[in-house]
Amino acid sequence: MNNDIVRYAKAVRGHWGVENSLHWVLDVVFGEDQSRARSGYAAENLAATRRLAVSLLRRDKTCKRRIQGKWMRAAMDPDYLKHVLQD
Repeated sequence: MNNDIVRYAKAVRGHWGVENSLHWVLDVVFGEDQSRARSGYAAENLAATRRLAVSLLRRDKTCKRRIQGKWMRAAMDPDYLKHVLQD
């Protein structure tokens, strides 16, 4: 019984660790909480696009910046944006 509780607690903490880190990035870097998209599928489409962007930026290991720095670099450097989207 005790072993099951410990395993369950680890699973819950692991889930919330991932969940919190993703939501923090989406809110702080992409300003998701301030989004005014409310009608139709706009909110869902923008949320999916933001999650894709975070995933692509996290996957890139050539740039040693945080997600916000990578995002800004991709916005200003077309070659870096191409690299992030292709690799």
